Amino acid sequence: MTGDSAAVPVIAIDGPSGTGKGTVANHVARSLGFHLLDSGALYRVLGIAVAKRGIDLQDVDTVAAVARDLDLEFGSSGPGSIHLNGEDVSLEIRTDLGSDMASRVGAIPQARAALLERQLAFRKPPGLVADGRDMGTVVFPDSILKIYLTASAEERANRRYKQLIDKGMDVKLPALLQDLTERDARDSERSISPLKPAADAFVLDTTTLSEKQVMDRVMEMVSRALEQA
Repeated sequence: MTGDSAAVPVIAIDGPSGTGKGTVANHVARSLGFHLLDSGALYRVLGIAVAKRGIDLQDVDTVAAVARDLDLEFGSSGPGSIHLNGEDVSLEIRTDLGSDMASRVGAIPQARAALLERQLAFRKPPGLVADGRDMGTVVFPDSILKIYLTASAEERANRRYKQLIDKGMDVKLPALLQDLTERDARDSERSISPLKPAADAFVLDTTTLSEKQVMDRVMEMVSRALEQA
């Protein structure tokens, strides 16, 4: 990281799937006019790319090579769109396969190392909001604000279920809960960059909070952090 980029403020928003961190990160970034890094999308795209090529996850060198060579475009066909090798995979990466593969490739140290430089490159003026699982602990440990969102597994599964149903996908709530619980275990127990709050993170449980309540509390923290930066 260069001296110039080190001066660019970063707000890290971490937490497991279904806590609303993506929605919160988008809101904060838009409100501040900051850049946005959806690090989970990078891992989801890598997972889908590995699955499409039929690569054995035990072949870590090949997985890492794929991570280094990903041909990605963000936002070329609208906000939130992601293209892999010219193909729009915006919806595909949000499927259960995308979630599962993201967790699996994310447990490979060589893959995480390969994607690190891509993540660091998002740090540009006037600032960055970074959404992920290890933004505050590993990628941007000097963030001016670290927020860790959490919620019960049941509530997170319900939210995910509603999102996928709204998109017309055929999903079953018990299967979603099981997948989410298994992913939590993999992400929390992996040896590199485990899912956990940074020591200096503000932990916010969103289980019983409305979206507005979460946004209000986060923006209060953001305002204080910017004033003190």
